Parts: sequence; C-alpha cells; structure tokens
Amino acid sequence: MENVVILGAGPSGCTAALYAARANLNPLVLEGELSREILPGGQLMTTTEVENYPGFPGGVTGPELCDLMKQQAVKFGARFVGKTAKAIELSARPFTIHSDDESWQTKSVIISTGATARYMGLESEERFMNRGVSACATCDGALPRFRNKPVVVVGGGDTAMEESLFLTNFASRVHVVHRRDKFRASKIMGDRVCAHPKVTVEWNSVVDEVLGADKEGVTGVRLRDVHTGETRDIACVGYFSAIGHKPNTDLFEGVLDRNETGYLVTQPNSTYTNIPGVFAAGDVQDHVYRQAVTAAGSGCMAAIDCGRWLEAQESPVI
Repeated sequence: MENVVILGAGPSGCTAALYAARANLNPLVLEGELSREILPGGQLMTTTEVENYPGFPGGVTGPELCDLMKQQAVKFGARFVGKTAKAIELSARPFTIHSDDESWQTKSVIISTGATARYMGLESEERFMNRGVSACATCDGALPRFRNKPVVVVGGGDTAMEESLFLTNFASRVHVVHRRDKFRASKIMGDRVCAHPKVTVEWNSVVDEVLGADKEGVTGVRLRDVHTGETRDIACVGYFSAIGHKPNTDLFEGVLDRNETGYLVTQPNSTYTNIPGVFAAGDVQDHVYRQAVTAAGSGCMAAIDCGRWLEAQESPVI
C-alpha cells in the first residue's frame, strides 16, 4: 500500500515528490515510459533554453532542470518508476492505479500529468522544435534568437493576441497568421493587436510549411491563402503556435470534474479535486499561467494538501 502515488514527473510532479518525500510519505512517482509520444518531464523536456526559472542566472536547459529536480526528490526518498497510468479506480479507497503490466494501491493520488501544446501537425514544426519553433512566447520570446528579428504567431484567440503583444517587446515585427478574416479573440484584444505598429496580420492564411535549415533553424514560413490557394514565403526566425493546449486528462473523464476545455477543476486556493484524497497540480489544472515555476509551486501545494489530508484520516501513515 502506497501513501501517495504521483502521476507525472514534470516540475509539479517532481516538486510534489520532493515535499512528500521530506514529509516521510515515501512517494511513488509514475513518470511514464520514454517514447516518441511520452517524454518523462513533460513539456520542459522539449525546451532547450530556460532563462526564467529562479536560481539559474546563466540559464539552464529544460532536460537539465528536470533532471536536477528529480535528483533532489530522489535524494530525500522519492521513488521514480518508468510506467504510465493507463487506468485508475477512484470510486473507493484505497485507490488503484494500473499500468499495462502492474498495479498499485494507494491512499492518495497527486495528478501532475500536465498539458500538451497544440500544433498544426506539420513535419517541419517537429523538425525545428526548439530551433525557432515554440508554443510559449512568455517562455521563449526574450531569447537572443528572437530579439530584433521578425517572428510569426499562429492563432486567432485571446492567447494568440497576448502572445503577439508580448513578442512586440522583443521582435522587430510580429506576423499574426489567422485562417479567417476576423479574430476569435475578444474585440479589445483583437483591436489592440491590429493597431500595434509592429504587428502585421496575415488574414485568411494558413502555414503550409515552416522553412529553415539544420544549422540556422527557422528562417521563414510558407503561407497559403485559404481562398485562392496561392502561396508566399515570409522571412522570420521564430514560429509560435498559439492555438491552445490539451490537458492530459482523458484518463479521468467521467470521474473527476473538468472544465469545458478539459482541465481538472480544483477547489479555490487548494489542489483538492472533487474526490477526497485526489489532488491536481501544474498544467493539468492551470490554463492561465502554464509556467514551470507556477507548476512547481502548485506541486508544493499539492504535497502539503495531501500530507494534511492523510494526517486527518483514521489510518496512520505507514
């Protein structure tokens, strides 16, 4: 019987593991199997340069940061297993978690499965990932690569508007590519983008391909007019996908409360879900900030909430 099983090993999962381990809860972390689709450590594992995580004035790579977090949690007794939860039984305690070939019973669960950035699905997006292709302007926009150079943002919602306006602080020009002739974003945000002197809106257009070279990374994009089919190339050094994120919550459909876009719902000022003993932290429940540091912070909260909840139960912690 486990005291707590943590699903996911990104910043929130590793921080939850660290705090739970230091509270003598002997946490078990299911970090997922390494594969093309699964990267233990989450989105941070695909980030080559992290300049906005406190404590690293010279910057750090995403994989290095994940490894350091994991090492620190292991130092205090957290156990990491390369397994992925494929089914979960939360109707009665103890809870049961199943991978393909193993099962665990646990008194509590911390869900830190994160979210996955949405892309257009182009092979060239994957090819130039972290070499000009990004899904987070807040994370990457200030990097030297993008300063005083043109960039492209794909999307038409409020997130795309926010990302575009943020990038105007660094890029020489921001091309906003939208497949329609009207933004989905709120009018005030759309008007602000259209009025900005450093923004050019590419209406009725989609990205057919991200252009670049192995050495330089992204050098441009090929746009296609959705009405005429004509294509044209735009020079840029950055391609930011701002078409949303998909929280990794399919496993909990019909079991845990989710909002209209699939994010787990937690109680105000806590990480409690609608099932006692089940907690959620990081991007799996945060559709606003989506930063490594905020994910780590909520991982801390989840471990503290979990520890206090376990202490309140009749059965003592083993």
